[in-house]
Amino acid sequence: MKKFRRQILTAGLAIATVVGGLLAAPASGATGVTAAFTKTSDWGSGYEAKYTISNSGGAALSSWTVEFTLPSGQSIASLWDGSYAANGQNITVRNTWNGNVPVGGSVSFGFTVKGSGANPSGCKVNGGSCEGGSQPTTTTTTTTTTSTPPVPGTGRGAPYLYLGWGNPQSATQVMSATGVKWFTLAFVLSGGGCTPSWDSSRPLTGGVEQQTINAIRSAGGDIVPSFGGWSGNKLGPNCATAEALAGAYQQVINAYNLKAIDIDIENSDEFENTTVQDRILTALKIVKQNNPGIQTIVTFGTGTTGPNFYGARLIDQAKALNANIDVFTIMPFDFNSSNIRTDTIGAATGLKNKLKSTFGWSDAEAFRHVGISGMNGLSDHRELTTVDDWTAIRDWSKANGLGRLAFWSVNRDRGGCDGQIAAHCSGIQQADLAFTKITAGF
Repeated sequence: MKKFRRQILTAGLAIATVVGGLLAAPASGATGVTAAFTKTSDWGSGYEAKYTISNSGGAALSSWTVEFTLPSGQSIASLWDGSYAANGQNITVRNTWNGNVPVGGSVSFGFTVKGSGANPSGCKVNGGSCEGGSQPTTTTTTTTTTSTPPVPGTGRGAPYLYLGWGNPQSATQVMSATGVKWFTLAFVLSGGGCTPSWDSSRPLTGGVEQQTINAIRSAGGDIVPSFGGWSGNKLGPNCATAEALAGAYQQVINAYNLKAIDIDIENSDEFENTTVQDRILTALKIVKQNNPGIQTIVTFGTGTTGPNFYGARLIDQAKALNANIDVFTIMPFDFNSSNIRTDTIGAATGLKNKLKSTFGWSDAEAFRHVGISGMNGLSDHRELTTVDDWTAIRDWSKANGLGRLAFWSVNRDRGGCDGQIAAHCSGIQQADLAFTKITAGF
């Protein structure tokens, strides 16, 4: 996030994704183990959904297997929080990290489907009906494909929310009004040396951020903390080694039991400092090694045709250091754009091409590692992103299977200050939370 986001300062809450759908609630069976299907988003040529496995039986589950049949013409495009095998239209999903389900507890896995039509049918959980009932033990011999989940939860969405600035809204009210489930909460900075704190001034735990995180999770969502930003005292330059920096990241991961982290690399102290760039990438490599399944995101500025020198270097070094970054997110604003819609698509395509050439990925695989984090309404340089522009960017991102779509910020997702560059509104005529609602449909 660039100057304005940094000056007034710097934060945001990126989400990952998804609008609420229709839930088919299963009946409770004899054993009390059920699996409920929820379609969370539908864009005509495909949809996003999840199964929630609930245990109201008499004993904890140590593992689970869910089987279902997709209608003809549909196929799994991606799946997270589980591993799956496909035998024609029959899909078998097994737990990965989330096999333990205590009595009264539940877990879920999510997926996207290519193709339109009816919902899956023939659901079984541990060999019995997903509506509950006898759950015989089954052994299925298949070749299993483990899917690396896209960024947080579903990897689809992204408003930034900053709790120290811009008259922040209630996160749970935003969720209820828009269908958004995930936020990227900004910013984790240095609270002194290599010690993390929120905005360098609020405690890592016990403060407003933790209260907000607890409320979001109680409402069925989650958060991705964002480290860094344009301004402030950052951990990257303050931690003397990659190991120390990884330890600072780990403190935040442990404090909130995180599934993903976002490192917002900006300005001359991090993005344009090659020593600190390498320290961050090496720290993220350590984080991935110590936290199997966690998603790592790096967010940085861009030119209108793709990454600039330092962005290209970041990508090259990510490969050279084997950092295993999941999503590279560009910020297409404050970059001398004359047409945000065209230049955002051009910059994201340029990033895809760079990832393709560096890592040897196909177009589709490279796009899965691409993220966009825009700025709604007027940018610091008065570039204009309208509601129609953001809808078109979302639709293009969805069609090309991008890994992340974010914007700065929920705080600014309001009208009422036409022509102004402000912390609490977008500077354009718009309905409240219009950009968040659009993003929730990604």
